[in-house]
Parts: sequence; C-alpha cells; structure tokens
Amino acid sequence: MNVHLTLKSANAKTGPIPVSTSSSATCPDDCAFKIKGCYAKGGPLALHWSKVTSGERGIDWQSFIKQVRNFPSGQLWRHNQAGDLPGVGNAIDATALSELSAANEGKRGFTYTHKPPTGSNLTALRAANAAGFVVNLSANSVAHADTLAKLGLPVAAVVPQNSPDRFTTPEGNRVVICPAQRVDGLSCDKCRLCAKGNRGFIVGFKPHGSGSKAVNQIASN
Repeated sequence: MNVHLTLKSANAKTGPIPVSTSSSATCPDDCAFKIKGCYAKGGPLALHWSKVTSGERGIDWQSFIKQVRNFPSGQLWRHNQAGDLPGVGNAIDATALSELSAANEGKRGFTYTHKPPTGSNLTALRAANAAGFVVNLSANSVAHADTLAKLGLPVAAVVPQNSPDRFTTPEGNRVVICPAQRVDGLSCDKCRLCAKGNRGFIVGFKPHGSGSKAVNQIASN
C-alpha cells in the first residue's frame, strides 16, 4: 500500500487542505463505480493516482501516519481523493485504520468508503468513527443510502442528477446535497459537513466528471 499526501491541495472542490491519495489496490470490488463511472479515473487525478499506485509517488503507510500525527491541532483534512481505506479489495486492515484514527486524534480527518460494512469491517468502521476519524459510508443510490443509514454511521450518497437540494428518502432519512455543488466558491475547507459524524442527515452528491452519465444511471436505479 502506497499513500501520497498533498499538504495543501490545489483542488477547488476541497480547498487548500491536506488531501491524501491511496494506491488503487485499496479499492473494493463492491464499489459499483470501479469499472465504469469512477471520477478518479479521469483528468489529472487519474495520472497522479496511477503514479501513486505504481510507487513513483507517495510513501509507505507508517511514514504517512507520522505525517498525519504532525498535523496541527484542529486541522481539517481529507483522506483519499482516490483510493479507499487500508486493506486490499473489500477488506479493511483494522490495525492500519486504528493507527490512522489514533494519528488523527485532535484533528478533523474525514473520508469515504465503498468497502462493505459487514463483519470485521463494520467493527473497524465503528471504532474509527468513535475515535473521531469520520468515515462516511458511500451509497450508490438513495435506496442504498437507506440501507446503510440503519447502521448508525455517517452516510454519503450519489443521487440522481435531477434531485432537489433537500429531500427525504422513502424511509424517512433527510438528504442534503453537497453545499459545494450548490454554492459557487464553497469548498470542503469551508463547508465541513462530511467531517461531522453526528450530523443527522445524508450528504448527497450529484454525478460529476467524465463518468457522470454512467454514475447517474446507477444512482437512478
């Protein structure tokens, strides 16, 4: 596993916060967008991700942990603009995730995962969120979001392109579309919704990027 950390992102969506990228081996087969629709497989990010995966860029896990530990208190940062939680494929490396959660103590790290929240994975996810490292469960649709919401962990969902800014799911869960997709100039460093573990609603993301058509089709099912 190789990880790259950009200390000050130039990505307009995240704003100038630290952002990491993990090698593609961490991506689970359970991700509905792994074959078609992954936003990280297009544009400059795809080139960067490829170099992280090959080892041309990035550092080993323990070196990355040291970097996170050295963030100033209260630092907002995003883990994985591409890639997933530590562990190959569907599996979460619980020890590595625990190390990351510990390094994040006093900081405001957040991320998303498509790894299945079952068995030992679910135990690791609950522990990470309890420790203050916010891991949002990634849902492929509104129906999927309703299923994941029953686990009591923060959920972020891809929603159809024509969704309103705020709506309620069939099972009564509130959805708020990512403010950065609605307000010009707003970015993660100012919004911070996804870094709040007990927010009481699902954050919705409308499809974007080169694979948005395929993503919208999946989100609409």
